[in-house]
Parts: sequence; structure tokens; C-alpha cells
Amino acid sequence: MSGEKPLLEVRNLCTSFYIEGTEVKAVDGVTFSVPKGKTIGIVGESGSGKSITSLSIMRLIQKPGKIKNGEILFKGEDILEKSEKEMRRIRGNNISMIFQEPMTSLNPVYTVGQQICESFQIHQKLNKKQAMIKSVEMLKLVGIPSPEKRVHQYPYELSGGMRQRIMIAMALACNPELLIADEPTTALDVTIQAQILELIKELQQKLNMSVIMITHDLGIVAETCDYVAVMYCGKVVEYADVKTLFKKPKHPYTIGLLNSLPRHDIDQEELQAIKGAVPSPTEMPKGCRFAPRCPQAVDQCFSQLPQLQKIDHFNQIRCWIYTDEWEGEREVMIYDEKRAT
Repeated sequence: MSGEKPLLEVRNLCTSFYIEGTEVKAVDGVTFSVPKGKTIGIVGESGSGKSITSLSIMRLIQKPGKIKNGEILFKGEDILEKSEKEMRRIRGNNISMIFQEPMTSLNPVYTVGQQICESFQIHQKLNKKQAMIKSVEMLKLVGIPSPEKRVHQYPYELSGGMRQRIMIAMALACNPELLIADEPTTALDVTIQAQILELIKELQQKLNMSVIMITHDLGIVAETCDYVAVMYCGKVVEYADVKTLFKKPKHPYTIGLLNSLPRHDIDQEELQAIKGAVPSPTEMPKGCRFAPRCPQAVDQCFSQLPQLQKIDHFNQIRCWIYTDEWEGEREVMIYDEKRAT
């Protein structure tokens, strides 16, 4: 990564939910940065804290949730210190988000044109006629045919792929500097998925926009991302550039994720699944969160939580194996580089 200051820096972000007197740490000390014009992927199993991280960045955490600690620096300013009025100006204008399921994010009683117009009217102070003209232009930009007709239709009249394009048009209406895409291709068929991802990539290059791509699909990460943060149980366990992550992954969890992918170069009777299950958020292990499922765990892993440490000029890892304090045998799991090709 160049010496240029990142567009977004998340430092020690902690977001918890309080349920019946119990604190559930959904995001626990997450740190990463997003360079200008680049894409960072946030990956991990369901419940790892990916979506809560994105909602925290947007300041959309509602009760019983609360952002407890940390900094979210956007262009050097901590947005956690902004008032709600200031955040409303930032959301949609500087930072936009594509949510997982467009049918639940679009209002069923308003036409798609009315919903896109809202961004132009609020942030750019355009009148209704000007906003509708810009809305048609946005629908053209995201590849929707007959945009003059579509602006007058309701969400239920459109296909899933079309609704997702509407969501992208709404998110990009004010040329945001940062786009957060939370599982943008969920529930779409493979051909539509490819079209949506290609569209995001094209618009990113055209607008020099930074992107946070949240997904559990490593294929999407390989195709679209420059850097990757791997999350497990609310913590980042590995942070690397995308080539390093796929060719030389280091954390046992990352290796387990990659080894569980189906391969086309050899005959496979069954996939290599990661043994065990993600621990309950109310009963987290005392030491490393991944220790109960890790084939290389020793007593140290069960008793002490490792810190996220730099292992070279950029890549970071949260694993005892790569520290000077490691008390076990330094046996590193093997990952076949052919999978990355």
C-alpha cells in the first residue's frame, strides 16, 4: 500500500448488544483501513461480525446495540464524534451502502424513481423535476433498460437483479467516496451475480471510489478485492493483500476456509470442512476464539488471546504461532497454492 493516507481507518472498534443483562460483543476490537480507490473485502462465517462492522461505520446501530469504543476516521475525522444531523449529511452523500436484501430495503409504496429522487433532493437540493431527470440518468448508468419507464414502477414489479441495480443506483446517486456493499449478490443467480460485481467494479473505476465488500464468498473476494480482512467471532484474525491471502494464507482459520472450497484440478469425494462450530456469542473461549476448532492449538491458545500483529510491512495476523512468545512447535498448516490459480 502506498504512503497516501487511507480514506477510512477503523481503529479498535467495539460494538456490543445488551440482551437481558448480558453483553454480547458482536465486534470486538476491529482494526483495518481502506485506501482511496481500492476495495477491501471483509470475509468470515455467518455471525463473525461483518455486517455489524458495516452498520457501525454508517452509525446505524440501534438499541439494544451500542458502539462502545474505538475510532472510525473518515478523511481524518472521527465520525463517532459527529452529531446525528452531521451523519445524515455524510450518509448517502460521502458514504453509501448497498444492503443485503433489496426487497426489504426498498419502500414498497413508493416508485423506484421517487426513492432515488430523495437522495438528489436532500443532498444536492434539486427540485422534483431535476431530481427525476438525474434518477433516469442513474438508471442508465447501472444498465437498466427503458429507464424512463422503470422510474414509475414499484419494487414488486421488478426482478431481483433489477432491484439490486436500483439499490446500486440509489447508493451511487451522489457520487460517494466510499461504498459499502453488504452481500450485494445474495439470492441472485450466478449470471446476475457476475453482472452486479462487474457493474460495481466499472463504477468504482469511473468514480475513483473506495469499496468495502462484505461477503462469505471467497470467489467474490478473489475477483473484486485488493485487500482482505478475515473475521472470526467479532475479531480480525488476518489482514493481507488479496494475492498473499490466496497464495500464502497464514492463519489456521483462513487456511481452513480456503481448504473447504471445491477444487476443479483434482477428484474430490468430499470437501475438507472446518471441524466444530462457531462458539456462542455469550460463551466465547477465554483464549484464541478459534482454538476449539484449530488442529494446531496448544494450551497457550486456550488460555491467552493473541493480539493482531504485523508480520511484514503490511500483512497482519492474530495467531500465537507467528509470535516470539509461541510455546508450541512452530508447525504451519499447509495450503496448496494451486487453489489460487
